[in-house]
Amino acid sequence: MEKVAFILKTTAHPTRIAIVQLLAAHDGLSVTDISERLNVEQSLLSHHLTGMKLKGILSSHRDGKNIFYSLKMREVIDVIQCLAACTFL
Repeated sequence: MEKVAFILKTTAHPTRIAIVQLLAAHDGLSVTDISERLNVEQSLLSHHLTGMKLKGILSSHRDGKNIFYSLKMREVIDVIQCLAACTFL
């Protein structure tokens, strides 16, 4: 339950959930790619990405000027899918 609480706390924002869902489907996207696909400003997006990386949800690597993010903690998908399947939402 501690891990579930940690995941919920760390992803408790619509933009963060959208980031997780996007990275689950497309591993290794650049900040620009994520920004364009989610229609979110890069500065705001970078704030969310950095926070989730520091918490261990995401990982990143640099390739030239671009930073690519991927989902590190795959269990996050299970928690989000379980919540999405709830009939009371």
